[in-house]
Amino acid sequence: MGQEISVSYQAVKSKVYRLIDSLVEDAKTEGDVQESVKRWWRHIHPADRPIARKHLLSVLSKSNATLEAISGGLTDLQD
Repeated sequence: MGQEISVSYQAVKSKVYRLIDSLVEDAKTEGDVQESVKRWWRHIHPADRPIARKHLLSVLSKSNATLEAISGGLTDLQD
């Protein structure tokens, strides 16, 4: 483990949003994103993984809720 990876909430959120953006922009496939997460996780010190997991699950939950709100709002839109 040559480099130290930040597991702050902001750092985790930034990582997730970059991965989402790369998928939206077709720069990465779903498999690429999964592999990126696995690589990122291996770089996190084992002692930091519980907090990284907590932040990751929080960001993913909020991201999913946001996407659901956007999708749900589409039914209210009229041309």
